[in-house]
This record gives sequence, C-alpha cells and structure tokens, in this order.
Amino acid sequence: MEAYVAALCIELRSLAHPERVVAPVLPMTVDLTRGMLRPTIFLGGGTPSMLPEALMEQTLAAADAVVPLRDAEVTVECNPGTVLGRDYLRALREMGVTRVSLGVQSLHDPTLRVLGRIHTAAEAYASFNDARAVGFESINLDFIFGLPGQTVAQWEETLREIVTWGADHFALYSLILEERTPLYAQVTSGRVSVPDDDATGVMYELAIEHFAAAGYVQYEISNWARTDDPAAPVPAHACHHNLAYWLNADYLAAGAGAHGHLYPRRYVDVSGIDDYIARVRAGHPPVAEVIELTPRDLAAETMFMGLRLNAGVSFVHFRDRCGMDMDAVFGAELAALAEEGLIERDERGVRLTRRGRMLGNRVFERFV
Repeated sequence: MEAYVAALCIELRSLAHPERVVAPVLPMTVDLTRGMLRPTIFLGGGTPSMLPEALMEQTLAAADAVVPLRDAEVTVECNPGTVLGRDYLRALREMGVTRVSLGVQSLHDPTLRVLGRIHTAAEAYASFNDARAVGFESINLDFIFGLPGQTVAQWEETLREIVTWGADHFALYSLILEERTPLYAQVTSGRVSVPDDDATGVMYELAIEHFAAAGYVQYEISNWARTDDPAAPVPAHACHHNLAYWLNADYLAAGAGAHGHLYPRRYVDVSGIDDYIARVRAGHPPVAEVIELTPRDLAAETMFMGLRLNAGVSFVHFRDRCGMDMDAVFGAELAALAEEGLIERDERGVRLTRRGRMLGNRVFERFV
C-alpha cells in the first residue's frame, strides 16, 4: 500500500501542472445546474477504505493540490466489510471527506456470500449508522437488483427496509454479469439462476414507486436523492461527480486502471499495480492508452450519457459542449425516437419518456 500511494501521490502532483496533463481541461457551463458543477474528488473503483488513515491523508493532501478540498464534494467508496469503525470514519471527515458511498448491494446474507462480499446486512447497517454518528451529512448506499435467486417479493421487502434508514442518496443497479467472474461461470453453467428481464423490470418499477413515496427524487436512471426543494433541477444530495459523467464533462484520472476524459481525448492508466508503480518511479507517465475523439464522438456521448438524467439533455448544454445544434446533428434520430414514444421534447431539450427509461439501451444505441 505504501508504494502504491507514493506513486499515486506523484501522479496527482503532476496533474497540478497543466503542461503535464494529457490535454487541457475545458471550462464548461452546465444549464442543468444553473451554473458550474461543484468541483469533485472521488476515491473509488475498488476499496479505498482499506487504506490506513495515514495513507488516506497522504492521498487527499496530494489531491488537494489539484482540486482544493475545501471547495469540493469529496467522496470515498467504502466496503462495509472493511470500514474500521467510527474512529476511521471520523478521521475521514476531519481530512475533508464530505460524502461516503457504502456498497451494501443486498440485505440477504446468503446472496452477499454468492457475490463474494465479506460483509453482512447487519454490518452494512452498522457502518451506515457509524457514518451518520460521526457527522456525515451525505451518505450514499449502493444496491443491486436482479440478483441470483432474488424474487420480486424479496426485493420489495428490501425496498421497504432501506427507505427507513434515512440515507441521503441511493444508487440502484441491475445486475450485469461480467465474463471471467465466478458468478458468470455459475450462471452460464446453470448452477445459479437469475431473474429474467421481465422480473427485473418489475423490480425497477417498484424501486421508482417506493422511493417516490418516501420523498426521494429520481434524477437519473439509477439514482435517487433527498431534496428540500422537489422543483429544483438537481436534488440537494445529488452526486456532482456522477453528474459530471452524465453531462460528459472533462475529468482527470489518477491511479492504476483509472480513466480520464479530456476532450478531444480519453485516456486510461495501466491497470497492473506493479507496472503502475514502476512507471511512475521511472518518471514515465503511467498512461497505457490514449483514444482520440471526434466531434461526432463528443456529440454522441453527450446525448446518450445525458439522456440517463431525468431532466435529459438541454439544447443549451448540447450547444455549449459540442459547438453544434442538436437537431442539426441528430434531427432524424430524435424524430424517430419521439415517434416510437421513447423520448419527449419541449422548448428546453429532450428527455426519455417512462417507456424510454425502461428501454434506455435501445435509445442510446441510436447515437452510436
């Protein structure tokens, strides 16, 4: 861990110097938020909560040189099985972390074991309470539906339970089977069964109903947040880091396997820990691949990422980001999707209909 964090901090410090970045960061206004997105730092993509306090402090100090912590939404992803109690969470908060995201995934202990998770439902609830007790005012909980052996009734029971926790934000994702994982092998061999698409669709609709009844605002296909103003374009507890992705903004990457987006390029760091450390120690950029993006790529990604948001893509945002009018680029596609009842439009922009949200991938592929 020490060697990896030392290399990570070197890369982070290099990002504070624009001449060493893959491409310049472009300023961008965001119509959706009536101003600029809040600066964000997100420690995720694994289990950063395994880092001891001293190493976490080193990492955040290096990040502070790129994005000042005092102005930022600072999120740390936490596996409930590795959170070291209230003292650790209190230390994170004192370091400048403003938001924690707990990967709960399920409240069914046998399912957690099938997923290879090392925590129990009780431990997840305890971690949530610990985070709240030390003063975190923005806590996200991740859950997966469509899990092995999961029934609609079990999922509805989970929904009834989790809305009582009082979390500020929920991210709910349908299970995706990744090749070369133990679960993929179990499902394809028939040893484990998963709900079919119809059952998974019912689970998603139940989530929409239960969270709306509990006062949460769905602002993206998979995300719900608490808000004091239901009419606001973005709920108070929306994740600004994820909003940056959905708005196709630019973002910097640091760390093994990290992906960055600085138009007209996308880049990814080497994924192997030893390779990453060796490259940084040798004074070489750890970037493994740089992908050149065309104006058409930018326009397509702005559409299919932005349409994930309930507010959709505004004409102003598309023009600001892409330098073109939406209808000039995608007029035919938009007309066909509207005819199929998958999108709707008004004077502000375009968004998915409820049917379109259920068939999102069918919409998104039209822009690729």
